[in-house]
Amino acid sequence: MEDPKHRHIRSFVLRQGHFSEAQTRAVEAGLPLWGIEYRPELIDLDTAFGRTAPKVLEIGFGMGGATADIAAARPDTDFLGIEVHGPGVGNLLKLIEEKQLTNIRVMRHDAVEVLEHMLAENSLDGFHLYFPDPWPKKRHHKRRLVQPEFLERIVKRLKPGAYIHMATDWEDYAVQMLEVLSANAQLQNTAQTYAERPAWRPLTKFEQRGLNLGHGVWDLIFVKRAV
Repeated sequence: MEDPKHRHIRSFVLRQGHFSEAQTRAVEAGLPLWGIEYRPELIDLDTAFGRTAPKVLEIGFGMGGATADIAAARPDTDFLGIEVHGPGVGNLLKLIEEKQLTNIRVMRHDAVEVLEHMLAENSLDGFHLYFPDPWPKKRHHKRRLVQPEFLERIVKRLKPGAYIHMATDWEDYAVQMLEVLSANAQLQNTAQTYAERPAWRPLTKFEQRGLNLGHGVWDLIFVKRAV
């Protein structure tokens, strides 16, 4: 039994969900091509992608629509996406095939363990975290992914000059993100507080619906200092 004193924040709550036939086929055909299995050993990302190019990590890509659109808009960058929701993994693999993308690799595992055991320090050029679970009840805020310990893991794996881009539609989580990011001495905000949404981050249907209803969305973009 896991010692609660040593229990780390996990990057997810496991949800199996219902696979469509297309998603099932995409997993069967796509994982051998575009999937990376978890192993507790460092991975060479250039080898995994078959080329030398900037590498960006995304945690929690959901159904993968935004990830696929970003990868299509930025063909010179490689994207490693981590998600534990099975249908989401299947859907992204389906999109990879439909859009003929070669610059995405997919993992279905706890992202904290991937960070800890598979990604070398100073190996990433960017990090994306879009609309993570907000855990809206105050007593559950400690379960939120964006905490100082988690951020420190990310920062260690970023190259100097690499960026962190987060987005949320929960204002109090945006405040927490800003506080946690600003408190890390190795990071510098690219804006006074919140940033403008980059043109390459597409609006999701959920996000657009919220904006139409007058809900806010907050983007944060920080860079790792060179020294």
